Amino acid sequence: MNLPNYFLADLPPEATLSPALLGEACLTLKRNREQYLAARSTDQLVRILCEVAREWLRAESPFRRLALTEGPAMTGFPRTTLERGLNHFFQQFTRENFHALLAQDLGDPRCLDGLCPSANEAGCSRSAMAVGPEFLVHVTAGNLPNPTLMSMTLGLLTRSAQFVKCASGASFLPRLFAHSIYDADRKLGACLELAEWRGGQAALEEVLFAEADCITGTGSDETLAAIRARLPLNTRFLGYGHRVSFGFVAGEVLRDGSSRKVVEAAAEDVVAWNQLGCLSPHVIYVQSGGVVSPEQFAESLAEELEKREAAEPRGELSVASGATIAARRGIYEVRAAHSPETRLWQSKGSTAWTVVFEADPRFQASCLHRFVYVKPAKDLTEVLHNADAVRGKISTVGLAAAEDKAAELARQLARWGVTRVCPLGRMQNPPLTWRHDGRPSLGDLVTWMDWEKS
Repeated sequence: MNLPNYFLADLPPEATLSPALLGEACLTLKRNREQYLAARSTDQLVRILCEVAREWLRAESPFRRLALTEGPAMTGFPRTTLERGLNHFFQQFTRENFHALLAQDLGDPRCLDGLCPSANEAGCSRSAMAVGPEFLVHVTAGNLPNPTLMSMTLGLLTRSAQFVKCASGASFLPRLFAHSIYDADRKLGACLELAEWRGGQAALEEVLFAEADCITGTGSDETLAAIRARLPLNTRFLGYGHRVSFGFVAGEVLRDGSSRKVVEAAAEDVVAWNQLGCLSPHVIYVQSGGVVSPEQFAESLAEELEKREAAEPRGELSVASGATIAARRGIYEVRAAHSPETRLWQSKGSTAWTVVFEADPRFQASCLHRFVYVKPAKDLTEVLHNADAVRGKISTVGLAAAEDKAAELARQLARWGVTRVCPLGRMQNPPLTWRHDGRPSLGDLVTWMDWEKS
């Protein structure tokens, strides 16, 4: 399948983007939005998005085949990782899930279509309508594709013309998604534009920033601060910065009969997207006192990662990333040789996976690519005390605990500042209704018009 040149990202690498070209693209997007998108109903848009998702889930889909055959070379993820990640993402695209998202974030799924009466204010004769940005710009990171695909989806629901600025080398899957939307509805696809360039090209970015009503940014905290400093005062900015995640395994679930499932769940979170997203665990904390000790858990996790590597290989790494893992392994090899409080398990002849058991309970950032720490803890209170250095930066905690204790643990995590708690094994598979960084992803994009009737 050869993709036609519908988007700037389809141009050959030698093509040069200019401020004038971007300015014309912005004006075209706004005209197309007014003509083809602004009057669409929510039900129409949801139906098209669900059709697009069904196409991506078909084994015969040309977009899926291209993603799985050329994706490994273009993205660095092996076929099995891409297949699993894309399946999890597009399986969320159902009418029921979209309506749940609309109801959760906006109250009434119809309020993007027109004025809706307020049902919660007794004696108040008021209606309201949610209005999306006319022109929405996404400045995306290049580590994972799904956040970019979700940003594009939300922008369509808000009837926004969208320009997606992809990180250098990261436009392949967003391009395919845009083409699949164009294939399902050409007029809807004409309200999207994608381009790819290295950050810091001020002349190009100033054009986008000047035209945009709202900008979303994903990346490092430094990148987001640099974008925010350059925006006009009346431009809304939604930034999603650096976050980390960890797992917590309560002692009561580590029994001989059930510990294997917990280990498999932990391995699932380490393997998903090669541990590269903000939702991936750096550390798995294991409560001491269970039938299975934290050290035994680490050894079992290493065995499971070895099995996963045979079935779902991590794939090749850059020389720099491989050197980082080798250097980190070297540190723990020395420590393990001199102290029983440190142990190391690693793939033989490669950097495919690494498990470090360390008695020191302080949170430790992993170098990712299936490199994970296992640390013992007396209880969750001790975990949070030792993770204080990253308080406010935790995205997700994967929890394995008895049902009668899980709710209290979740409340404790919420009070500490964690914005998402999920079962271990589902950390990299959030629902469509996930509140990114604790904020309503769809609700943050809209503004409200209240009509107070006489």
